[in-house]
Amino acid sequence: MISKKVIITGSFGVGKTSLFNRFLYSKFDEKYLTTIGVKVDKKVVEVDGQELNLLIWDIAGEISQDKVPHSYFLGTSGVIYVFDLTRPITIKNLETDIEYLKKIAPGISIKVIGNKRDLVSEQDVEDFVASTNVSYDFLTSAKTGENIEELFLSLGKDLISDAVSKTI
Repeated sequence: MISKKVIITGSFGVGKTSLFNRFLYSKFDEKYLTTIGVKVDKKVVEVDGQELNLLIWDIAGEISQDKVPHSYFLGTSGVIYVFDLTRPITIKNLETDIEYLKKIAPGISIKVIGNKRDLVSEQDVEDFVASTNVSYDFLTSAKTGENIEELFLSLGKDLISDAVSKTI
């Protein structure tokens, strides 16, 4: 079985912990509780007939903060970078953060997602994208579960593909 480390990161309050809880435990809590440090858990998923053990890290804070130890990113194969569709300010550091991640963890697979899809209309999404020029991989809702499984399976496919290509 292939095992891969995945980090969920982004600005505070974008729903990182809610995504973590929805994917791992199929639950959602309306209460906002800030993450202190890091939460780690694992889930085995099947991707294209192969078992993949995802070791998922929900880290507190933002990449650019000194509070997030560099060591959290060591050994990372995949990153889910989350922004909040209701708060355009949450993409302020997106480009800088992605560049930094690629520098400290070359070859990682990164999925950029807009979370809280349940709180915005299709027009709001179009306006958000037009006003920010943000490019994303998925729109998700930790509350409803929309696109959560698809997100992790897509990342899983990238990670397995990468693992296979490195063994050839």
